Amino acid sequence: MNSLLTTASRFAFGLAHGLDSPKLSILIFHRVHARADTLFPYEPDAINFERLMRFVAASFRVMSLAEAAAGLARGELPARALVVTFDDGYADNAEVALPILQRCGIVASFFVSTGFLDGGRMWNDSVIETVRACRHEQLDLDGFGLGLCPLAGPAARRNVIASLLAHIKYLSLNEREEAIARLQATAGVASLPADLMMSCEQVRQLHRAGMEIGGHTVRHPILTTLTASEAAHEIAGGRDRLQEIIDSPVNVFAYPNGKPGSDYDHSHVELVRRLGFAAAVSTAPGVARQGADCFQLPRFTPWGQSLTTWAMRLLLQQKQTRYPVAGAAHGV
Repeated sequence: MNSLLTTASRFAFGLAHGLDSPKLSILIFHRVHARADTLFPYEPDAINFERLMRFVAASFRVMSLAEAAAGLARGELPARALVVTFDDGYADNAEVALPILQRCGIVASFFVSTGFLDGGRMWNDSVIETVRACRHEQLDLDGFGLGLCPLAGPAARRNVIASLLAHIKYLSLNEREEAIARLQATAGVASLPADLMMSCEQVRQLHRAGMEIGGHTVRHPILTTLTASEAAHEIAGGRDRLQEIIDSPVNVFAYPNGKPGSDYDHSHVELVRRLGFAAAVSTAPGVARQGADCFQLPRFTPWGQSLTTWAMRLLLQQKQTRYPVAGAAHGV
């Protein structure tokens, strides 16, 4: 592993040497499992995540988002600048990812939806855990327009989850809750985990460890489905609650789901700016160069089961503006 890390790191420095203007790479993570998840084996577990972070620490100048955005705006971004971000506020961010980040000497930015702290659960996890727990061999999802869906094995269950997420994602918040209730009744699953998301104390733990805490709304809605006042309440309310929790300013933001034009629009960018945030990130893939809009910075996830594949995709991203990436179950 050490020899592979050394080789990959040397390649990183070689690739970065002589490129044009400095670029900012921003990585997206959601969960870091203590052990591999058989339903979603491509999501990082502790061993794999530490391998990735050791490569990142050896190959890049890792910064907080606020620091990187300020350098980008001033034209003073260092070579090989990179930001590590986590969305949503999963408990394993504090329990599993934080010790690894500390061992690797990496600061990361955590975007937290405050409405799920202390025992809440995001709608997409309700879908995932319902399908995971379902004991039927097939699931009649005709009410969702999906027909009769087989559940034989992890691949089949992943397909059902992906279809349900796509169907439910753009519903209103109330409609999402109704859809989840119907799904649970159909699947015969009454109880779902209540320990997936962070507690307020874990948010404070991240802050005390020197990690950056960012806003991600209260309930993780698709902003374009809200009225202007509802969007303002979600964005400002989430930030205000986080500031109460950590007793410090929160000045960076991540748009929920994050696709420009469909999940948020220009009015939301201007709202984030007016509310006094210093920078915001989308999920449009790519790297940011000097002159980029610091309120719509791109991010990407270089999927790959091996360090070599992951590192190559990350490094090659530095040479192009956009890169097609696979979606994740938790990337909502």
